[in-house]
Amino acid sequence: MKLLVRNLAVATTEEKLVSLFSEHGKVQSCSLVLDNKTGKSKGFGFIEMPKVGEAKAAMKTLNGFKLAGNIIRVKKAEAKQEEAVVEKKTAPVQFKQAPKAPAVKESANKKAIDDAVQDAIDNTDNAANLYGKVKQPDDY
Repeated sequence: MKLLVRNLAVATTEEKLVSLFSEHGKVQSCSLVLDNKTGKSKGFGFIEMPKVGEAKAAMKTLNGFKLAGNIIRVKKAEAKQEEAVVEKKTAPVQFKQAPKAPAVKESANKKAIDDAVQDAIDNTDNAANLYGKVKQPDDY
């Protein structure tokens, strides 16, 4: 059974943990989680004990135990998120191809509209065509 040990002092070593837990039974493995940059303990670790009864006894006895000035917390370790998720086998998704848009044909009507728009643009090239006669300063 794998146990999570939290609230460990930075000075706590794997040897100290093994000796503490071995009083309650055989310790299969011990690992402290270390900071990648500093190499110091992050304050928690894992103990693995092969016999469930011994692990439960250690958990019950050592939870709340004062070790190196800190009160440690011991509980059953949960599986990692990746391990806990059971993969479901699903059929590959089949996507339908979107229908192609029909080609737009040039029509005589479109050409007539384009010509009318161009004529309107050509006839509105100055203010006089838009607003009538432009007043000159003499008209005041």
